[in-house]
Amino acid sequence: MPSLVIMGVIWWLSSAPQTPGPSLEHPKDWIAHFVAYLSLAFCLGRATGRRGLALVLAAWFGALDEVHQSFVPPREAGVQDWLFDVAGAYVGVRLAVRRAPEAVPRGDGVVHPA
Repeated sequence: MPSLVIMGVIWWLSSAPQTPGPSLEHPKDWIAHFVAYLSLAFCLGRATGRRGLALVLAAWFGALDEVHQSFVPPREAGVQDWLFDVAGAYVGVRLAVRRAPEAVPRGDGVVHPA
């Protein structure tokens, strides 16, 4: 559910000709992209438990949102914005989904968790 809320807020903000609050010029807007998609991917990662799926969903939504922004005057779509979306999503899924430690064989012939 939090993922859908975050996606809705991102979509709503990108539908407006101007974002509320102070103007976000480069690099501040890239930081906003990074944090928004970190949050989205973190929630997707916690919901699915799968890093790859969460990253792909966040990256695709970021791409869709960039295309959507290209139809909202005077906004523009940008590959750099999307790259910051994906970078934030990568960090988000890494924080959300931890890999289980690998089993380590010991001298007694029994495999123990690390």
